[in-house]
Amino acid sequence: MNIRLLGAGLAIWLGATVALRLGGQFVLRPHHPAGTAALFAVSFPLMAWLVRRLCIQARLPQGQWLAGAASIAFPSLVLDAFSSALFPFAYPNMAPELAGVFGGWILWCCAGAFAGAAISGARRS
Repeated sequence: MNIRLLGAGLAIWLGATVALRLGGQFVLRPHHPAGTAALFAVSFPLMAWLVRRLCIQARLPQGQWLAGAASIAFPSLVLDAFSSALFPFAYPNMAPELAGVFGGWILWCCAGAFAGAAISGARRS
């Protein structure tokens, strides 16, 4: 586990959690599949790009990027399991029936992070 990237993942998780507690009702909305699809479409490549940038900034050799992605995704995978299970308490501003969508979105973001680390051949600058 790369401590620097774990810290970055924790900071990302904390920032996203605060943002969702303040304005999540505008991000995840019940009965808006087009908005959810757009959110998923943007999140995957954004996380792929972000993980690549963080691995480059941490000066990780490309062979260690998957481990770097695991370090970044770890806080979300652990902490958002509880956020999903306790969704009405964690996010009182969002409809409780969105817990599954939220959990899926988190998994989708983590998948984007791992895809960004696994795809090679892109420019490294």
